[in-house]
Parts: sequence; structure tokens; C-alpha cells
Amino acid sequence: MRIKLLIIMITFSVSLFGQSKTGSTAAPFLNIGIGPRSIAMGGAFVATADDVSSIYWNPAGAARMNKSGALFAHSKWFADIDYNWAGTVVNMDDAGVIGISVTNLDYGDMELTTLSEPEGTGGTFTANDMSIAITYAKNLTDRFSIGGSVKYISQNIWNSSASTIAVDLGVLFHSDIYGLRIGAAITNLGGDMQISGSDLNIQHDIDRTIYGNNDQILATLDTDKWPLPLTFKIGLAMELIEMRDHRVTIAADALNPSDNDQAMNVGMEYEVFNMIALRAGYKSLFLDNSEEGLTLGFGLKYDFTPSLGLSIDYAYQQFGVLKDTQHFSVGVFF
Repeated sequence: MRIKLLIIMITFSVSLFGQSKTGSTAAPFLNIGIGPRSIAMGGAFVATADDVSSIYWNPAGAARMNKSGALFAHSKWFADIDYNWAGTVVNMDDAGVIGISVTNLDYGDMELTTLSEPEGTGGTFTANDMSIAITYAKNLTDRFSIGGSVKYISQNIWNSSASTIAVDLGVLFHSDIYGLRIGAAITNLGGDMQISGSDLNIQHDIDRTIYGNNDQILATLDTDKWPLPLTFKIGLAMELIEMRDHRVTIAADALNPSDNDQAMNVGMEYEVFNMIALRAGYKSLFLDNSEEGLTLGFGLKYDFTPSLGLSIDYAYQQFGVLKDTQHFSVGVFF
């Protein structure tokens, strides 16, 4: 049954992604990774997912958390773009776990220009993207977990917006072969997005060949519908070293997105005394014309009591000709 479900997800993804449509989807912010820990590991986190950020990477991983927790993550992107994510997971023991998360990409204030005033009108406008997700995950056995998220997605620019509903689905299997873990997830499975709003209202001349007719008929531009960046991911992870005070985890994810070509992410994590972690990875292997590459980071974790802990994580991400990005997070476990 467990292997059959993995095969079904893989077969479904192949039928969905028969052709590459590079850069042809709405809401590309949904592909931006969440959490410095996973980002520092090159985004290879589908089979590693075992903390609050698993809501994003693989919902099934949330079921592997033995505590409840909350995480706030902030990323400073190029062009002064701020990317924030906040999520929490509540462990309900045998009933599974539930989670909720909010994602916000803020482009900041931008100068308003028109055809008649290309140097600026003196005004500004804003744009932002947002996603709100509700997640449920459960361990069906001591080795096999499933999970899913339902999320509301919106994009706003000035007086226009677009929104839709989507789901993420994931499975995670812990094998007895040297602790090998196998994970798979389908993300952003949902409806198309079509922008609408008062910015699309225009005055139109229905027939310019007729002299004297009303050339200021009120009309609205009809925009195209665009699909979400549907992505299928399958990952492997295992501990190369697992001792009382030392642990080395390696991971690799294969990605098949609807808006780009296939790629692979790889990463590793070295944890000492269950307190200090050093991480490294590489993103978008085998992807042509990618500016992503090396990722590095570290984390600090401290348990105040057996039921209360704090984590602080940092990641650096290489972006080639674009400005390299930095990522920070603070987490609480209870």
C-alpha cells in the first residue's frame, strides 16, 4: 500500500508535466524556499522534513514531530524585497497534527509612473503576494506518514488582484535500510489565477472608423488566466553518522516543476551535541541558466526544559549575477 501510493504520485506527476513551460505560471513566489535550515541544505528537504517548515516542503513530515512548535522566518531578497513566513504545528498525539502558516512577499513601495509622466507622478503604489495554509498530517504506521495542506493564494498590485485555492499533498516513508527516508510531494495543485480590479477599467472606442460615435465607452480589459507553479518532488535522506553527540545527515531531492526544467537539490547537515548545526548544499543542479547555487548556514538549538526549546537559524544563498540572499528564523518548541 505504501509503495503503491508513491508509484501513483510519480505516475500522476509524469502525466502532468509532459512539457516544460518555463516562466509561464502565476504566483512564482510559491517556489521560494521556507526556513534557513532547509535553504542551507540546498532545498533538499522533502525526505528530511521533521520540523515546522515541513508544512511547506512536505506536509507529511509534520507528523514526525514529537512536539508542537512555531517558527517565524524572514528572508532579505534582492531589490529590497522582504519575504516572511510564520507557521505553527500542534501535535495531537494519535489524532495526528494540525498546522497553519502564512506567507507574505512584500515588494515595498514603488514609484508611480504614467505615459505622460514617465519620470514619476510623485505617488507610489505597492504590490504583495500572500498564501494562507491549513495543514493536517498523520502517522499511519511507525514508518509511513501522510499529510496535506489547503491554501488560499493571492497576488495584489495597486488596485488589482488575483486569487485561487490550491492543495499540497505529501508522503514520507522511514525504511529500515540504514535509516533511509523516502519522501514525495505534489505542491500547488489548484485553479488558475486571473487578475482583475479597477486598474483594468479603460475608456474604449468601439469602432474608430465611425466618425462622431462615442469614443469613451467604459470597458474592462479581459486578462488571461495563468496556472500555478505545480511541482512534483521526490527526495531521499539518511544519516551517514548517528552517534550520541554527533549526527551527519545527507539529502537529495529531484524536482519536476511545471514552469521550468527538471533539477536536483543536494545538501547535508552536521549536528553536534544536539545543539549546534552546520549545513551546506547546492541548488538547481543540471538546470540550465540558473543563478542559484551554493547554500551555507548554521543553527543553534537549546532546550530550557524537556518540553520547551528555542532554535535560531541562518542561511546564505548564492544567486549569481543577482544579489545573494540571507535568511533568518526563530523557532519555539513546546
